[in-house]
Amino acid sequence: MNNEVDVAIIGAGTAGLFALSQVRKATDSYVLINGGELGTTCARVGCMPSKAAIQVAEDFQRRKLFDRQGIGGADKLSMDIPAALEHVQDLRDVFVDKVLSSSTDEMGDELIAGYAAFLEPNLLAVNDEKIRAKKIIIATGSRPYIPLAWQGFRDRIFTTDEIFEQDDLPGSLAVIGLGVIGLEMGQALSRVGVNVTGIDKQYHIGGLQDPVANEQAIDILRKEFPLWLGTEPVVKEHAGKFHVTCGEQAATVDRLFVSIGRVPNLERLGLETLGVELDERGIPRFNPHTLQLGELPIFIAGDVTGHRPLLHEAAEEGRIAGFNAVQDSPVEFRRRTPLTIVFSEPNIATVGASWSELEHDAVAIGEVKIGLVGRALIMGKNRGILRLYANKSNGRILGATMVMPKGENIAHLLGWAIEQDLTVWDLLKMPFYHPTIEEALQAALYDLAGKLERSSPEPVELRRLNR
Repeated sequence: MNNEVDVAIIGAGTAGLFALSQVRKATDSYVLINGGELGTTCARVGCMPSKAAIQVAEDFQRRKLFDRQGIGGADKLSMDIPAALEHVQDLRDVFVDKVLSSSTDEMGDELIAGYAAFLEPNLLAVNDEKIRAKKIIIATGSRPYIPLAWQGFRDRIFTTDEIFEQDDLPGSLAVIGLGVIGLEMGQALSRVGVNVTGIDKQYHIGGLQDPVANEQAIDILRKEFPLWLGTEPVVKEHAGKFHVTCGEQAATVDRLFVSIGRVPNLERLGLETLGVELDERGIPRFNPHTLQLGELPIFIAGDVTGHRPLLHEAAEEGRIAGFNAVQDSPVEFRRRTPLTIVFSEPNIATVGASWSELEHDAVAIGEVKIGLVGRALIMGKNRGILRLYANKSNGRILGATMVMPKGENIAHLLGWAIEQDLTVWDLLKMPFYHPTIEEALQAALYDLAGKLERSSPEPVELRRLNR
């Protein structure tokens, strides 16, 4: 045995680094073990480079409004794809460097490059070394899923692991999987000139469950690029191209962009030595409030859990796991209000209780269509809908689904309101400036308030001065 520590953290992504920040507060006896590249998924291949690409695409798309605004010369604008990709890569490198400089660059022997495997619940093998730890945190992240049948042409498939490394883009591609990543990248690639066909075996996109919001999103995005929904795609490679069919629809494209899910990085860990129960995805069962695996001295955090694969959730899970790894007994923590945002245009966002979680007989729904919202009309982005869900009996806000401009901001406001158990009337007493997108929220709240019982004759917007 070469090493004994209080805590061993496996994985130096977002969850692992936030776990480390907690562990360091209690002990300097730890190791951080990382196989593969350093730098978080978010900075290298996820949130940040994708948003850089989306911003480029949105700026270029804006030219289509110039004529109506009296701005000439839109037809003379062009997109230099290699230069745009270089810009995205430059920004990506800035984000990665920022992560490394604030986390692992100054680490010494505590940082170990290699893949860890369990020999016992407290014993790891890494390279030729054995590490015994009082507590261990699994934060190994995930990777894009590619079906086995497509492995023969894997080198010609894009995922987020490859797309941001390209010097140029193909003339055409099929985006298979229209969840968050597929929708964001499909729209962005279409806007910079790639001939995109969007495909999903489900008839909902962007993670939407609310049927009204889903239809709005489909109608809006279908105007930009084809969407083939509700049928399993069949892919065949021929003469350097891909022939993709969905029922009676068919297209021949240069490349595929596949975004049909992610796989937890667990296969190297030797979990079979622990005797833990695995779920149908091969993920160890754990307490979602402590992140502990049964009674073992092992915690799990981040995308590897398959629970909520989002950066802010990975950070929270890292904090929980890191804190509990240095306690005598783990503490149960309440999880935050769910919040998901798709950075398409318009934004797609869900917050709080999802459509499938609602007890619909006990819920009132308020909505506003964005078409006549003044601020949205001025911006040329007056498309979409906002739907609010509240408890019929007490007016407490339960959740929301939106397809709208600046949905990323409205979703945060509602997330904070739900976190504090606020009601429709609490929110209507808040200030709303004119003209802003927030007025869409105000209109939806009025619609919702009209569907709730309230006996007081006082204006719902006013707050009494208590002396």
